[in-house]
This record gives sequence, C-alpha cells and structure tokens, in this order.
Amino acid sequence: MAITARHSTTLALDYALSAAESGFPVIPLSPSKLPALRSPHRDEPGSGATGSGTTSGAGGAGGPGMCRGECGLPGHGVHDATTDPAAVRALFAAAPWATGYGIACGRAPHHLIGVDLDVTPTTAAPAPAPDSRVRGSNGAPDPTPDPTPDSVAALQQLAFQHLFTLPETVVVLTPSGGRHIWLSGPAGITVPNSAGRLAPGIDVRGAGGYLVGPGSVTARGAYRLAPGSAGLTPAPCPRALLRLLTPPERGRQAGPGGHRGRPAQGHGLVQFVLAAHAGQRNTRLFWAACRAYEHGFGDSLAETLVDAAVRTGLTEREARATIASASRLTAGPT
Repeated sequence: MAITARHSTTLALDYALSAAESGFPVIPLSPSKLPALRSPHRDEPGSGATGSGTTSGAGGAGGPGMCRGECGLPGHGVHDATTDPAAVRALFAAAPWATGYGIACGRAPHHLIGVDLDVTPTTAAPAPAPDSRVRGSNGAPDPTPDPTPDSVAALQQLAFQHLFTLPETVVVLTPSGGRHIWLSGPAGITVPNSAGRLAPGIDVRGAGGYLVGPGSVTARGAYRLAPGSAGLTPAPCPRALLRLLTPPERGRQAGPGGHRGRPAQGHGLVQFVLAAHAGQRNTRLFWAACRAYEHGFGDSLAETLVDAAVRTGLTEREARATIASASRLTAGPT
C-alpha cells in the first residue's frame, strides 16, 4: 500500500511539473481533491481557517484569517499555486500524501477558464451527445459515459441562443463521467466561479478557483485527457460565451466623500444577513457569502458580512468560518 501511495505521489508530481512547464500554476491535492497542505493558521484564534482550505480567509493580509500566503508559509490553497519547478517540488515534498494536483484558473499566461459539464448520480448508461461541439476535443466519440443530458442540452441551448461554437480545445474526463472544457480568457477580464449559475449541471471555475489536473488520482478515480486533447492548449473563449461568464458590473454606491463603495447588490446581501432570526443566522450568512463570491466581490464584502453576522448573534469566529466555507465552495475543485 505504501509503495502504491508513493507511486501515485511521484506520478502526481511528474504531471504537475509538466503542467507547470507549460505555464499552468499548480498545487498538490489530496485524494479528496482538496489542497493537500493545511492552513498554517488553522489553530490561531479568530482565524476562521479550517482544513486545508481552498482559500485561507476572506480579505487581504490583515491577520492570520485573511492571509493569502503573505506569511511566507505554504498551506494557502490555490494561492500557493506556482509554475516554478523548485517551488512545485517543495510543495509536494511537504505533502507526500498528495495523489493529484490542481491548476489555478485565471492566472497568466493562459488565464484558464474551466467549464464543468457535470453528471447526475442516476446516469446509468452513456447518453448519445447530439452535437460534437461538446464532445471530445476532436469532435469524435470517446469510450467514456457522456455528461448528463441536462448539462449537455443546456450548453447546446446556450450556444444556439447566443450564436457561438466551442473551439477545439483541451477536454479533461472526470471519474464520474463528466468533463472539464478548458478555455483561455483575455487578460484583464475576471471570470468569477459559479455553481449552476450558467445553467443546471454546469459549473464554472475562474479567478480564485482551480481544476483537478489530468493524471490526478482521487478517491473516486483518475482524471485523464479526452482523446485528441494531447498536445492542445486552451483555446480562446468565444466572446459570446465570455459575456455569459462575466455578468455586467453592477452600479456602485458612492461612499463618504464621493468615493465608490462596495457593489450595490452587496447592500442587499448584508440586509439579508441582518434580517436573520435564531436558527437561520448561519444559513443566511453562508448563502449571502456564496452569492458575493460567485459575483466576484466576496473578498471586499467579507468584513461587512462578518460585522452583520455578529450583530445578529454569531461570534466573529463562527462568521469567519462560515464565510471561509463559502469561499471554498465557490472556488473549490470540480
């Protein structure tokens, strides 16, 4: 068993180094698909850091619960991602139990965007894909189960309505039978992470998120490149699809002195938290934080949400832990 584990870790490191050489920032992952290194701040009072953490806080470097690697220690999830071979080796040396690797999205040079076509647990047999636009990167059938018809049909409907076709690009097959479509975004455009916002069964990984890299072994099986994907690089995201992935910036409220404050919709989320009664405080805070992170302003609203939650009766530690969980969910692996 130990030999098998070492073999999986060695393979994961080899795949990660190859990805880093191609310009993809990587981190080691555990078999659960979470970052393999736990937060160095997990035991510090008020940190709100739990487990390995996709992120280790909700904000800047203002304290242990908001550190994103400024402390110089590993264990900050996707914020540890690097293309430097020596740094990659050091991360894997610190996590000898790692069996996979994650690729940070939204980072130069590829500015990776991941479109995840999910599957449902009830999918018992391969469903014929009616359009090659969402099949293997070379348009040919592959021997793995197709994603759930709902996610395929939803993506096809979006393509039909908004007049785009997915280009030939990297496609990664997941152990559950789903697939990740890799696309490249333009510099300066932030694509937020989302779960089911684009359409049912379709998750998106953008800035602050990561994808499980091909060659990774998880508790559910291995991730692998779809036939025809070897040697490809992420193709540019079609403009029409990019517009769907980047919701228009909402108006901003002017703060004291005419300065622009947090996004206007953030006020509604804060009021939603403030209206919580006993028994629903944590649930409301978690929902509001998820919406804020999905729309790309979770970090800037985090402290205001903490204050609001404390006013309803939660402790600061509870509030920070809940917001950290929301951050991990919206930026977590697929």
